[in-house]
Amino acid sequence: MIFWWFLALTSAVSWALTGFLYRYALAKNLIDIPNERSSHSVPTPRGGGVAIVVSFLAVLAILNSMELLSTPVFLALGGAGFAVAVTGFLDDHGHIAARWRLLVHFCASVWGLYWLGGFPPLAAFGYWLDLGWFGYLGATVYIVWLLNLYNFMDGIDGLAGLEAITACCSGALMVWLAAPDSTAWMPPAFLATAALGFLVWNLPPARIFMGDAGSGFLGIMLGLFSVQAAWIAPRLLWVWLILLAVFIVDATVTLSRRVWRGEKFYEAHRSHAYQYAARILGAHRPVTVAVCVINVFWLLPLASLVAVDKLDGIAGLMVAYLPLLWLAYRYKAGDRQAQ
Repeated sequence: MIFWWFLALTSAVSWALTGFLYRYALAKNLIDIPNERSSHSVPTPRGGGVAIVVSFLAVLAILNSMELLSTPVFLALGGAGFAVAVTGFLDDHGHIAARWRLLVHFCASVWGLYWLGGFPPLAAFGYWLDLGWFGYLGATVYIVWLLNLYNFMDGIDGLAGLEAITACCSGALMVWLAAPDSTAWMPPAFLATAALGFLVWNLPPARIFMGDAGSGFLGIMLGLFSVQAAWIAPRLLWVWLILLAVFIVDATVTLSRRVWRGEKFYEAHRSHAYQYAARILGAHRPVTVAVCVINVFWLLPLASLVAVDKLDGIAGLMVAYLPLLWLAYRYKAGDRQAQ
């Protein structure tokens, strides 16, 4: 009972902090002004994601002091998340060159992987593959990509917050199913409640945006959660990749097509499938709800089968991604016309 009250308190603190940040953004004129690359039409304060960062890092410290979270995991999540959030916060208040942001992202990912013990062996179709240092390098790139794609996908009201809630709640459940005696499900559960407090302010029509501090923080946390879970049971890596499939597919297809055309991938644009869908439907809410439905009724059941070892991870990944690749094509992900 105390634990559930603690979850509710985390959400309440995040909600209250978001309200404070809303007033702070108005006072400091931290406003997103709509332009030709925006998916919104009303000037809106930004930076509300800091509430998620502060409330979640505080929870990590408490869990560590109660010995419910090991010190290496605390250092991995707390150190990496703090570095990314501070960089995003400074970028929200001014501008940091992309190369310096990317350097911080790589350093934070290496830091997190170091304290988690590196990258675990992979399991696929009954075989084990230990990639050694190649796995470490690949995992670093994977986490940096997940961090940045989360920023790319934070473009319409409620989407990034709701994705964090559904992925974290589902991920916590999957870890509990695979390893009931582990406490590794706690960080995702608390991150979900922290995101919920912010989401109250960010639901369509959003009163405040997340900002780079919040989106980057969520991205690196989800990446590190997946690596931590894979150390508990290797198949859980595939579980997290399935749960995050909507964001991974849309962002990866969009980026690939833009790079293929020689465009600067780091420049702002609005050619993601979710952005195109929002313009076609004339509103953000239907797209955000559709992503939630896909997460709960398509991706979660597949992830559950992988988590309880009833479906191979690679096979589950293919089944999960194929319809999403079709949707990305259907809604012109990365297409020049989608601009």
